[in-house]
Amino acid sequence: MSADHDSPAGSAAASPTGSAAVPARPRTAYGKETWKEIAFLLSNLVTALVGFVYAVVSVLLGVGLSVTVIGLPLLALGLGGARLIGRSERARARGLLGVAVPEPSPLPRRGGLFGWLWSALKDPVAWRAQLYHLIRLPWGILTFTVALVSLLVLWPVLPFVSRLLASADRGMVRGLLSPSDELERRIVELETDRGVVVDTAAADLRRIERDLHDGAQARLVALAMGLGLAKEKLLDDPEAAAAMVDEAHGEVKLALQELRDLARGIHPAVLTDRGLGAALSSVSARCTVPVRVDVELAERPAEAIEGIAYFTVSELLQNVSKHSRARSASVEVWRAGDRLMLQVRDDGTGGARLDGGTGLAGLGERLGAVDGVLVLDSPAGGPTTVTAELPWRGRPAAR
Repeated sequence: MSADHDSPAGSAAASPTGSAAVPARPRTAYGKETWKEIAFLLSNLVTALVGFVYAVVSVLLGVGLSVTVIGLPLLALGLGGARLIGRSERARARGLLGVAVPEPSPLPRRGGLFGWLWSALKDPVAWRAQLYHLIRLPWGILTFTVALVSLLVLWPVLPFVSRLLASADRGMVRGLLSPSDELERRIVELETDRGVVVDTAAADLRRIERDLHDGAQARLVALAMGLGLAKEKLLDDPEAAAAMVDEAHGEVKLALQELRDLARGIHPAVLTDRGLGAALSSVSARCTVPVRVDVELAERPAEAIEGIAYFTVSELLQNVSKHSRARSASVEVWRAGDRLMLQVRDDGTGGARLDGGTGLAGLGERLGAVDGVLVLDSPAGGPTTVTAELPWRGRPAAR
């Protein structure tokens, strides 16, 4: 399979967003990360004091005036402000501690004042942000004091102290400022995946437009000009006109072949007519190494899933042809419960990586956008095995 052969790689799995699991880099005792942690710990006092005052005032004021008309709206506004402060804390943790906590999704839009009020009052993200601000004051005082004393007096143990305290801060941010539950995290993930799908579709449209403009369209323009010249020479020089028509005939054949290739790249006719097994056999025949194809499916999946499976295997076989230096490869497709499984193996040199610049990272992102997974096992020296999972959706019954 594809490889960045400068460094060995074992197995890696693309996350739902397609990123590879990369081991953490070793850090020096007084490196950049340590100083960022110290800056975070020293700034805890100010941010904790501001957050604590805001949380106490907004909650007490809203609850105390809840017997009046303005009490609950004030409490809802206070919770909205807590969301904004929580966002700034996530940004601070992301910049200084390297904690990548996804942003919670916005409040759902409900009709009217009462709909907004009810959504704001039961918002778990805002309430957990308020809890975060309340418990941070004593912690902020402690971390500021310990970090300052260690910075001035306990210099030899400063990196260990900063790492210990910063680890607790990371846990608080992840526990209280992350999306509220599995459903909330899933919403954030789907919003990210939607962006990947939109970007991929836009890139595909640009590719199709470029291929049409630079390929078939340019050839057809040249063909039209050639036929025009042949028409002018038809009476004066029939032999030259015949030669030009013969040349135009060849151009037509090339244009038709380019259009067929382009149509195959959009959605091959064999996939629609005969299914995944025949389509994968066709694409494997164009691979530069012998490929064994084994498709064990009692029924055809939904058209969208079938198309994604086809293009996934097609891209993986292109990597085999270009990068693997393999002598043989195999493709296996089967169903396991509610998942469609794809596996492409080759006996090449291995060393492939999801971040090796061979399109595997983008492929993992596209699979993640439809709730799929890409797993790579490619030790240096080979063999390489790429396993892809897709959700199984059956075809609707014909009416």
